Amino acid sequence: MPVTAQERGQRGGGQAASGPAMTLTIAAFPDGGQIPVRFSQAAEGAAPGEGTSPAIRWANPPAATQSFVLHMHDMDVVRNRTTDDQAHWVVWNIPATATGLPEGVPKGAQLPDGSYQISATGQVYRGPGAPATGPLHHYMFELFALDTKLDVQPAADAFETRANVLKAMQGHILGKAVYGGLFKRPQ
Repeated sequence: MPVTAQERGQRGGGQAASGPAMTLTIAAFPDGGQIPVRFSQAAEGAAPGEGTSPAIRWANPPAATQSFVLHMHDMDVVRNRTTDDQAHWVVWNIPATATGLPEGVPKGAQLPDGSYQISATGQVYRGPGAPATGPLHHYMFELFALDTKLDVQPAADAFETRANVLKAMQGHILGKAVYGGLFKRPQ
């Protein structure tokens, strides 16, 4: 979901052309590199469809930021013959004062900081899980800085919730940062 020039200009926030760009980093693996098994569904002790979330950090959000949304998805999976890809993790209403998420975010719809999370597995991070027999899958972490908090509650269906979050973000995006990773289960 790119930020258009119209969104930046009409919303009055955005990032100044001379200011530093918002950045997203994950120390556990390089941008575009392989995601370690410990952050996947294949990790020892991981419950089916879960895993341990990596520590995620960001910097230089636009000054008018009121909240963040983190969206992690597998760009190589098409769900139920639709155009939807796999919802691995959506965290929304992350406070504007936050500079990241810790490793191992706990299960639960509402997190201690007041933000919400959901994935195709439930109210928990869903680690990468591409099969060992296929190609590496591309996982995208997208961080959006918004000029508002979203009035979206978790629904029973993760894909409905994700659609509601993405729709509610429209017209409120001040900035975006992305970070990619590759994964397939070990043989």
